[in-house]
Amino acid sequence: MKHIYKKGSNTSKPILLLLHGTGGNENDLLPLANMIDPEASVLSVRGNILENGMPRFFRRLAEGVFDEEDLIFRTQELHNFLDEASNKYSFSRDNIVAIGYSNGANIAASLLFHYKNALKGAILHHPMVPRRGIELPELSDTEVFLAAGKNDPICPAQESEELKSLLSSANASVEMHWENSGHQLTLSEVEAARDWYTNRF
Repeated sequence: MKHIYKKGSNTSKPILLLLHGTGGNENDLLPLANMIDPEASVLSVRGNILENGMPRFFRRLAEGVFDEEDLIFRTQELHNFLDEASNKYSFSRDNIVAIGYSNGANIAASLLFHYKNALKGAILHHPMVPRRGIELPELSDTEVFLAAGKNDPICPAQESEELKSLLSSANASVEMHWENSGHQLTLSEVEAARDWYTNRF
């Protein structure tokens, strides 16, 4: 997978896995990583799917309707890539905190839904429920920050509540942050994510 790896000044800190939104790339969230933890190493990945020329992490059939088969395949692809990257760049595989926005937050959530210990933690900006009707792995050691917009036309508020409830029922520690806004990524939610991260990692 196309990516950028930047070794941080403090290798005991988590590796920040950056996962962009639809139409983004591996450069998009680098400023976010710097705001969350300027000392951490960064692994920023570009999605392998193109939708009308725009990079994504998995296919969708329509707005808000995921191609479930492709989602499962791409989640496994990303999971395997993280295994390979940890060997290549000599970082701890069990010390990864994902920062995802929109489509990137969805693939990060899908990692949590499908793999135990895939991530130590995750900052999910405007995610949706990746899959329904499956049993989640045990997530008792996983910290999740969930940022959502009360007026998000793409990801309705009840979708965010449902995701929180599914992750919590798998024993993840979930903090919910609401913005009075739509689907855009706001400075205030990034600052809230930074405060959450600083208190936990």
